[in-house]
Amino acid sequence: MGFALWVGENLNWAQGTHEYRPMGTAVIARSDLFRIRDFARHRRPPDRLDQTYVGLFGSLEHVNQFLRSQAIEKKLRGRESLTRSVI
Repeated sequence: MGFALWVGENLNWAQGTHEYRPMGTAVIARSDLFRIRDFARHRRPPDRLDQTYVGLFGSLEHVNQFLRSQAIEKKLRGRESLTRSVI
């Protein structure tokens, strides 16, 4: 298994393969996580040279862990800026 990930401003894209068979591409809202049923073979992913391309992941769970960590970092950065503006 392998998954390529693109993280955009409003949408996240993933392209997956399973034992040399293409799973297709999934697109979800930035606030969501990927599920197997999100993948469709007819959908085309963004180009790998696109600025939103993040990299390759070994499993869908690794992709979702990365997305969760990005969401947590974003929340913490938001709190940081609020704290600084109050002081």
